[in-house]
Amino acid sequence: MIVWVNRFLLRKKFLGMALWPFIILQNKSLLSDAVFINHEKIHLRQQAEMLIVFFYVWYVFEFLLRWIQFKSRYQAYKNISFEREAYTNEKDLDYLKKRSFWCFTKYLF
Repeated sequence: MIVWVNRFLLRKKFLGMALWPFIILQNKSLLSDAVFINHEKIHLRQQAEMLIVFFYVWYVFEFLLRWIQFKSRYQAYKNISFEREAYTNEKDLDYLKKRSFWCFTKYLF
């Protein structure tokens, strides 16, 4: 994991983003937010499991499907299986130690 603080790479609404192998943060204060960092680390693990490129293809495809389903970009984002897994488990700082391979699939439906 490589943390990079750069507010110019992210849109105003985004505090951070995991782009293998980086976690890009809007500001330095987020470095001390263990829950936020854990959320992004979960995404890094998902990306590694899917050999990076397939993660992004799946993410965009699922986002588009959810957008059609919910007719809201925000609801589409919140219901992507990768995001559901990350938001559900972000407070469990030991989650990555016990997480099973491709665990995001249980959040598909």
